[in-house]
Amino acid sequence: MSVDIASEIRRDYFRAKLLQYTRKAFKMLPQLENPILLDIGCGTGVVTMELARLSGGRVVGIDIDQTALDKLDQKIEQAGLFRQIKTVNCSMKEIEFKDNSFDIVWCEGAVYVIGFENGLKDWRRLMRPLGFLVLHARIVEVEKRVDLIPLRGYTLLDKFIVTKESWWDEYYGPLQNMIEGLRHKYQNDASALAQLEKEQKEVDEFKNNPENHGSVFYLMQKTKD
Repeated sequence: MSVDIASEIRRDYFRAKLLQYTRKAFKMLPQLENPILLDIGCGTGVVTMELARLSGGRVVGIDIDQTALDKLDQKIEQAGLFRQIKTVNCSMKEIEFKDNSFDIVWCEGAVYVIGFENGLKDWRRLMRPLGFLVLHARIVEVEKRVDLIPLRGYTLLDKFIVTKESWWDEYYGPLQNMIEGLRHKYQNDASALAQLEKEQKEVDEFKNNPENHGSVFYLMQKTKD
């Protein structure tokens, strides 16, 4: 019987260690009563669930990975958050919600799919007047991105860095330990070991290029049209 290593590597558990930064970013925004949020590239919803708890409002999580959305739907049901969170299978390249639909648009670790500048341009219409955009992206071209923000119709409220050391201590290091433990567990299973090698590549990429693995939260407010 083949082993699904992905189900044994608790990525949600490791990703949850970084929610402290999601909470920090959310608390830096002005307080809104019952806001409506869009979480772009929500995956299995670690951030989505936290945004629902933090905001007390409604959250729409979108992703193109239906397997991930199914896992999120299960978590929503188990947590009793079905009145607050809705999932939609939708590409960030073709978001069909009406203009001015959301108080806050949030995207952690996924804006690279369309590019930072395209995210600023394409998602602006989704926000209500003076709504907010929060992007969490790799620590590259930070000054260029800061310069782009006012040109694309936003005010930069604040930004902060999640250091590469934090990423190692809170995500990649524990992931490495998990992989090593599973290697021992499945040392006689060639298929499982091959799957683990694929997982190892992500950790190795971090080790080889740690300077690219810090990240930045950008907190922006949409300016008047």
